[in-house]
Amino acid sequence: MKTTDIHTYALGSSKSLKDMCEKLGDPGFCSDLGLRYPYLGGSMAKGISSVAMVEELGRAGMLGFFGAAGLPFSTVEAAVDHLVGAGFPCGFNLIHSPQEPDLEMALADLYIRKGVHLVEASAFLALTLPLVRYRTHGIHRLSDGTIVAPNRIIAKVSREELAEKFFSPPPDKFLRELVAEGAITAEQAEFASRIPLAQDITAEADSGGHTDNRPALALFPTIQSVAGRMQANYGYALKLRAGLAGGIATPAAAAAAFAMGAAYIMTGSVNQACIESGTSDVVRQMLAETRQADVSMAPAADMFEMGVTVQVLKRGTMFPMRAAKLYEIYRAYAGLDDIPAAERDKLEKTFFQASLNDIWQSTRSFFLERDPRQVERAERDPKHLMALVFRWYLGQAAHWAKDGESSRKIDYQVWCGPAMGAFNEWVAGSFLEVPANRTVSTVALNILFGAAALTRANILRYQGINFPPEALHTEPLENTQIKEYLS
Repeated sequence: MKTTDIHTYALGSSKSLKDMCEKLGDPGFCSDLGLRYPYLGGSMAKGISSVAMVEELGRAGMLGFFGAAGLPFSTVEAAVDHLVGAGFPCGFNLIHSPQEPDLEMALADLYIRKGVHLVEASAFLALTLPLVRYRTHGIHRLSDGTIVAPNRIIAKVSREELAEKFFSPPPDKFLRELVAEGAITAEQAEFASRIPLAQDITAEADSGGHTDNRPALALFPTIQSVAGRMQANYGYALKLRAGLAGGIATPAAAAAAFAMGAAYIMTGSVNQACIESGTSDVVRQMLAETRQADVSMAPAADMFEMGVTVQVLKRGTMFPMRAAKLYEIYRAYAGLDDIPAAERDKLEKTFFQASLNDIWQSTRSFFLERDPRQVERAERDPKHLMALVFRWYLGQAAHWAKDGESSRKIDYQVWCGPAMGAFNEWVAGSFLEVPANRTVSTVALNILFGAAALTRANILRYQGINFPPEALHTEPLENTQIKEYLS
């Protein structure tokens, strides 16, 4: 029996499945954001979630976030100019930058100035003034008393205490500071005290990149419970909502997320293997060969000194082990000059392939333009100088992967979660097994269509209807087929 026959025979007409795809999740969420489907492509740093990816998702009735983190300011500005006003929903990433607060502020100001009305706030350890400035800009009250905040934040969190902060109104101290500097009026501050900083929160489970490796089945109900509690506490006129990310790369995972009550789902790792992603073909091939156990945690470049880690691919690269070694050395010594000669020689010959002094001079030149205070601090504090040098390797490792630098393949840093392995298992033997056939919209529509089919099958099974085993296997449909079903 063909897959298309199974959908019709066992699970109803294609029209009913099409309607069901559009009704998965929270209809209010899709209505508010102008989406056809409750499906988001999360932001991946350094433009890996690219302009092309955001366009492809947007034109297919979904939402993509441009991966602004780690990119030159001018590159982000060019992406904003290209995407804003293009006629489809889109958003941009605003990542927490505790080491470079001025950069976070500059991005928030750029988004305000250019009319970006949706950002994904990610990796935040605490709320910051730029977030509040962005959210409250242009806030006003309609004649009927409704408070309108044009700028929307979708926060990605994995801890309930952070969810509480994002679901709460902006902190008074930040509102007072914005009033004092003339960014908002006292009346606007009063309006802001009646709305949440974020109406929507993505519960980020075991994902690629920044993650706490939380299990989705435990995390999502907790964040959803926080939403209900904060709704009751503040009596908001609008509804607080929770979506789910992390581990979602198959119809079964998506169906489970919606069954738990997710307002929307968000994917990441699986999108990086698609042709629109801003990475290299060699990385796409590495991801296509990934199994669920082929991932590991490694020190994060942007929060290295704090011991924060990111989830990365370990198959085919030594980056996780080498990055962990750098953090071990950082913890053990007060500066580069204290590293034993044999250890330092090994670092220079294998990790850096240059002298550490030369790496520091390159790093120093970079920060003299980007943030001179980092250089001033490093020249006073040898340990901070060592951290900046080690962060050079972590940052370059992501660029080598993104650019497909063949001579440094062993050092590639590829952000990836176990969802990639689940996806590869699902599509094995199908046309999507080949990376060149993976477009973000085809992958997304197959995940949604399969989730709708499985959801319907489960409803019928609960009523005592038995299906042949093959009826519960949602084989991927090719692009023309899936679009015909959903047209």
